[in-house]
Amino acid sequence: MPKILVSRCLLGHRVRYDGGASGPFDQLQQWIEEGRVVPLCPEVAGGLPTPRAAAEIPGGQGGDVLDGHASVITTEGEDVSAQFLLGAYQALELVQQHGIRVAVLKANSPSCGNLLTYDGTFSGVKISGEGVTAALLKRHGVQVFSELELPQAAAALGSLD
Repeated sequence: MPKILVSRCLLGHRVRYDGGASGPFDQLQQWIEEGRVVPLCPEVAGGLPTPRAAAEIPGGQGGDVLDGHASVITTEGEDVSAQFLLGAYQALELVQQHGIRVAVLKANSPSCGNLLTYDGTFSGVKISGEGVTAALLKRHGVQVFSELELPQAAAALGSLD
């Protein structure tokens, strides 16, 4: 049975930057009951605390951080790129260890966003792009969805059964 990587915040774990969580989501609960879910918060796995300062990628996207052309910066001006990269590579390690081909990651996150992220100005403006972990997983052939795309994620996972 194929496994699926899921952001821990979407499973109700209080690991978001603000100490909060998202969910619950019936589809994710079903996958938990089926034993499919491999949970991870890349930011916490990379060594960041909860709660923590909000972070964005000024002038770039996750792929730019992976390539060393952009940084992940907090509202306090701290460069947390190293922690974001460490968490992303831990996600990749889990994907490879479990043969994961599908992930459901938190929308809009500088780690996990798969379609949109914030523009790096801390003004709440979203732009097309992806977070650091989403970019790395996509580069390695993983289909990345957000909690807003659970039917599509279910279809992708179902095609692997």
